[in-house]
Amino acid sequence: MATILRGVTLAENLILKNSPKILGSVSTSKWNTHHQQIRHLSVHEHISYTLLRNAGIQVPNFGVAKTKEEAVQIAKELNTKDLVLKAQVLAGGRGKGSFKNGLKGGVRMVYSPEEAGEIAEKMLGQYLVTKQTGEKGRICNAVMVAERKYPRKEYYFAIMMERAFHGPVIIASSQGGVNIEEVAAENPEAIIYEPIDINIGITTEQAEKVANKVGLESQKASTVELLLNMYNLFISKDALLIEINPYAEDSNSKFFSLDAKVRFDDNAAFRQKEIFALRDWTQEDEKEVAAAKFDLNYIALDGNIGCLVNGAGLAMATMDIISLHGGVPANFLDVGGGATSQAVKEAFKIITADPKVHAILVNIFGGIMRCDVIAEGIVAAAKELKIKIPIICRLQGTNVDDAKVIIASSGMKILPVDNLDEAARLAVKLSNIVSLARAAKLDVNFEMPL
Repeated sequence: MATILRGVTLAENLILKNSPKILGSVSTSKWNTHHQQIRHLSVHEHISYTLLRNAGIQVPNFGVAKTKEEAVQIAKELNTKDLVLKAQVLAGGRGKGSFKNGLKGGVRMVYSPEEAGEIAEKMLGQYLVTKQTGEKGRICNAVMVAERKYPRKEYYFAIMMERAFHGPVIIASSQGGVNIEEVAAENPEAIIYEPIDINIGITTEQAEKVANKVGLESQKASTVELLLNMYNLFISKDALLIEINPYAEDSNSKFFSLDAKVRFDDNAAFRQKEIFALRDWTQEDEKEVAAAKFDLNYIALDGNIGCLVNGAGLAMATMDIISLHGGVPANFLDVGGGATSQAVKEAFKIITADPKVHAILVNIFGGIMRCDVIAEGIVAAAKELKIKIPIICRLQGTNVDDAKVIIASSGMKILPVDNLDEAARLAVKLSNIVSLARAAKLDVNFEMPL
């Protein structure tokens, strides 16, 4: 896979790009290469710094500012002329990004408290656009003010949960820093993978082996301590990823974690309430935030066919069959097994809020989820939202006959199709018609009753 996937961390890209023999085949279907996102909790860098520091991992002194005045005060307290300001935006490539007000770079070096205040003022409340945010960018509500270190040598360390290794794996390299992706592409042998037995945990021998392989024999004891602390943090906080890049030796021969990313398993939210309370909803897609309020699993994609499905596996199969017929899904939306008609209506609101959506395909297999509940939600949404685009509805399973009666008696132009292949083909065909009509500035209205 040649491209870096949006929303995927460096560690995940290293696995995807450089371990084909371990991973086997990696899906590259049309919908997931356009816009792939991983739905797990990510936290801001200053939170990652705090977690690392509490776990016994050395980080530069820092503070978090939400106003110009706070930035000035933190810079004074750090008592150094070597400072770095980092926009707290959940996206990679911040240093090379640009703010919409013209300020270049979400990571800036400053040399006085006054300059820290001036730059912070230009960052706060502004949208930062990077290679991972898309054109819209993401808002910067806080700035981390930290000591600037001058690294002599940079290393890369990560621990992540990886299916290819059936558990956690250490990823390490002696060539850390901003060019690690180029290193991985040009010299994959420089990337080290050390699987960890989840039942045993990381051993001192494994940590020593990694330290030796990255050339830190002279710092073996501190490197072993780093890896053991990283793993303890990984397990205790239900992390899916702890990534330190770079882990650097400064001019005084001291080692620091200069940048960090930590990601957590959403399934552990009930155990990690303090961490999940730190979730920054301003950094997430507005439609995804709205979906979360109704326990809907929604991810925006780049196509024009809206999908409403129950079950993640069926949702993925639905998107694949749309792609097979030449269409492109506009979203992943799993209503789950316990959705109410109100939740279904809200799902339609979220789908139709995307102006790119030219048709909606509903594909429900009623097991726990009842087809009649889905049908009630579809009819209510079509009437309330005055949906003008075509709705193709394929229902099978529990109470499907009742569902068909509800749809048929609604008087709405909802197109029922029993066969999934035919439903996908029809959705693609109708979305193409709507696309052509809109391109010609013609109005195609599917709202009128049958």
